[in-house]
This record gives sequence, C-alpha cells and structure tokens, in this order.
Amino acid sequence: MATPRVAAGALFADAAGRVLLVKPTYKSGWDIPGGYVTPGESPLAACRRELVEELGRTWPVRPQPLVVDWAPARHEGDKILFVFGGGILPGDALGSATFPDGEISDIRLVEPQEFDDHLPDRLARRLRLALRAREQHRTIYAEHGTEVGPAQYA
Repeated sequence: MATPRVAAGALFADAAGRVLLVKPTYKSGWDIPGGYVTPGESPLAACRRELVEELGRTWPVRPQPLVVDWAPARHEGDKILFVFGGGILPGDALGSATFPDGEISDIRLVEPQEFDDHLPDRLARRLRLALRAREQHRTIYAEHGTEVGPAQYA
C-alpha cells in the first residue's frame, strides 16, 4: 500500500495577476505558501494552518483544489501535492505578512512569465496549471506537473 507524503499550498495573486511566492529559509529557491500535511489533518486544513504559521495570515482559501499533482521525488518518495485557490490578495498583503515561525525570509509578487526564473520546473508547470484551472473554474489532475488529459485515460 502506498504511503505518499502529502503537501498543500495556496495560489494567491494580486489584482494585476502577479502570484505570491515565499522564500523558505530551509531550502533554496522560492515556493508558494504551504507545507506538509500532518497525520489526521486534511490537505485544506494543512494549507490554512501553514498560512498562519508562515505568514501570520488567515486569508481565505477555497476548498476545491485547483491542482492535484502526483509528483514523486527521487529522494523523498511518493508525493501528492494540492494547490488550493487563495483568490486576490488585499492591497496591503505584502506589508501585513509576518514570518512567525521563521521558515520564511521574504515574499514577493511574480509575473507568471517569470516563474522559470524563481521556481523549479515542475512547480512552475504546476502553478501554470493552477492559473488555468482558476480561469476555467475546475480542478486539474496532474502527474509530475503535467496535466493528464482525456487522451491519456485509455
């Protein structure tokens, strides 16, 4: 029986369409706010908890995931990653965020066309899928950051 690691994050954007990224202190590169699900915790609850822990905020997160991605990692094993929609950030979002648990050192808003400059390839693909899913009001199932489309159902 598979026992994958499960993580959940939130896609937030400003009114101009720039996406909120966070700079974790414990790894290189940027990410979206979120983290691992603990035993007995739902992915949505984990996502909301991580927002409070990482940014000191309780911004709304919608319960329907934008993306569910089967994304095993060579050194971490099987992983299922959820990206939930966080909606449009309030105008003071960057100034009002705090870093209470010390896991985040910086936040910024990034244009989607700049994802490749800030994010690992699979995460950049996953976030592009999440933006499309948000536009289309649906959930996208992916594997390794790539949508599994109807032709692949056979």
